[in-house]
Amino acid sequence: MKSDSIALQAERHILLIRSQKVLLDFDLAELYGVETRALKQAVKRNSERFPEDFLFEQTEAEVDDLVSQNVIPGRGKLGGAPPYAFTEQGVAMLSSVLRSDRAVQVNIAIMRAFVRLRQMLYTNAELAIKLEAMEKSYDGQFRAVFDTLRLFMTPEEPEPAPRAEIGFHTPADTKTTKSKAKAKR
Repeated sequence: MKSDSIALQAERHILLIRSQKVLLDFDLAELYGVETRALKQAVKRNSERFPEDFLFEQTEAEVDDLVSQNVIPGRGKLGGAPPYAFTEQGVAMLSSVLRSDRAVQVNIAIMRAFVRLRQMLYTNAELAIKLEAMEKSYDGQFRAVFDTLRLFMTPEEPEPAPRAEIGFHTPADTKTTKSKAKAKR
């Protein structure tokens, strides 16, 4: 697995929980190619390396939020235990606990993903500051331009996929639908 593809995978799994950018244990286990329970065991054996600002365990309410937001398909994925959330420093420390060549390569890719995310956030914040300064220096006739630029700067929410129709249609259903459409005209 190439470093860039690992970094892209990691970027998709980075979440904002408790105002911190984190990766959850089951996503990290998948990236590292180990079982989640093995990853958790390694962390528990080296708990002194993971203070609260490196790792925290999810609360039941946070797990419910993850399920409701479809971050995880259900509690069954967790194996009965709330997931650990690793901050950037926790991920860096994790590579010293998981001592494989793959762990080192995955860790480098994940660090690059965190850096790229930080750069994107910084660039967007810098652009917002410049835009605000420009808006103050121009009169109201450019307001529409500035409002449009702000729209481009805000991340788009993905549109929900259209739902597939459930069931089947008989030839009689098709004829009935066509005759109803003609009657409406």
